[in-house]
Amino acid sequence: MSDKSNPTKPADPQTSSHIPVRSLYTPADLEGWNQEQELSYPGEYPYTRGVQPTMFRGRLWTMRQYAGMGSAEESNKRYKYLLAHGTTGLSVAFDLPTQIGMDSDSPLAIGEVGKVGVAIDSIEDMQRLFDGIDLTNISTSMTINATASILLALYVAVAKRQGADIRKLSGTVQNDVLKEYVARGTYIFPIQPAMRIITDLFAWANENVPEWNTISISGYHMREAGSTAVQEVAFTLGNGMAYVQAAIDAGLDIDNFGPRLSFFFNAHSDFLEEVAKFRAARRMWAKIMRERFKAKNPRSWMLRFHAQTAGSTLTAQQPENNIVRTAVQAMAAVLGGTQSLHTNGYDEALALPTEQAARIALRTQQIVAYESGAPHTIDPLAGSYYIETLTNEVEKRANAYLEKIGAIGGMLKAIERGYVQQEIQNAAYEYQQKVDREEAIVVGVNRFTAEEEKPIPIQRIDETLERQQVERVREFRVRRDPKLCNEALKAVEEAARSGTNLMPNIVAAVEAHATVGEISDTMRKVFGEYREAVVI
Repeated sequence: MSDKSNPTKPADPQTSSHIPVRSLYTPADLEGWNQEQELSYPGEYPYTRGVQPTMFRGRLWTMRQYAGMGSAEESNKRYKYLLAHGTTGLSVAFDLPTQIGMDSDSPLAIGEVGKVGVAIDSIEDMQRLFDGIDLTNISTSMTINATASILLALYVAVAKRQGADIRKLSGTVQNDVLKEYVARGTYIFPIQPAMRIITDLFAWANENVPEWNTISISGYHMREAGSTAVQEVAFTLGNGMAYVQAAIDAGLDIDNFGPRLSFFFNAHSDFLEEVAKFRAARRMWAKIMRERFKAKNPRSWMLRFHAQTAGSTLTAQQPENNIVRTAVQAMAAVLGGTQSLHTNGYDEALALPTEQAARIALRTQQIVAYESGAPHTIDPLAGSYYIETLTNEVEKRANAYLEKIGAIGGMLKAIERGYVQQEIQNAAYEYQQKVDREEAIVVGVNRFTAEEEKPIPIQRIDETLERQQVERVREFRVRRDPKLCNEALKAVEEAARSGTNLMPNIVAAVEAHATVGEISDTMRKVFGEYREAVVI
């Protein structure tokens, strides 16, 4: 008979990164901590407390809502809806064919056109996407990687058609292909030519669109694939270091491109660890840029980041619970000092968000901004024995990962050998085991379930949109000047072979009415395609 009076002591709690959590933290936990350096004022190196001296007292974060569905016209309607309801920045989701450089009429695109984002094949599609939206008055983020150079070229070409001064354009292209090899899979080219395309974009943007963020180095997707918070910081900053080194090797001045680097992190559910994660990442990047790469411009030391709440935490069961999850995660991003934020729709475990879900997601940010009081003071959790201990511990453990990666030969070699992928897979497997054993509780899934759930309305994409988009791109090709287009594509091929900067030729190609797929295929001809190594 079991002794009910002396139950087994439960395991001590841990954060998502397996950092043990004690029941109480005291000043003794911070003995030896260099408070004067690490807890400097906001806007001062190493930026633990924020990259701006006034943070949200001076200006709130940009409230972005990630959206794109079906056709350019449908997406344009959603953007105008969001702008009318108070969003302050647009964030474009592209469909899978666009992400991997295939036109909508490619045989491999069948069934995917417009399904997880908007289909963009040509300059006319991009023009429809932003019809009636002044691109100089809005900041636009584009979640695009392998084809980032082409989509930025299309955006710039459309701005020119609007009569805009392209030097005044502001926004971001994600342009982070390394995490595609690790966690997401929308790559096209082998690693080395992909890195060359990225540094070409750095150099061209510095001269032509100086206010544009040329990369958003992304930990978000690695976290969605199952990484811990510590791994997210380590692998994201490791990728950042690889991009910086590639740009330096290409002859670029770190203080020319460094200030335009940006980051993209996940705002997950372990609330206090997430706050500590953002603070630690800022501090680490400042040290990396100043001490390792010898950047002199303080703006090069600043880790500016966008955050998105965690899609992987959203559940199809009891989807209304996702509103609460998103609110908790949004507050973590705000208290961690984000520069912009996207909040997920509560129905996204089931489909693209409805207008109602998108509005609730935006209202969540607005309630945090205007009702919670959280933005009233800068870094309000600073000095908490627990937060500072966690910040230090995340930094220490992330640096240990960076040392391992350095011993392998750097991030590119670590990715090629499958080390990073394996670490994330192991973390994801461990977490799923905890869920299965009910050691990790997911409300409504493995605890507090409901026998009957009322279905909620979901967004459905009109199946006729794919056929219309296929007809549209074919008709577009018929109307263009074939000689002008072919000459422009030939110039892209020659630039790819010669090593000259690709971006001016890609811009000229989209203006000559070459499609996303045609430009991508031209570069495929020169660079080939990446094939993932089998890790045993």
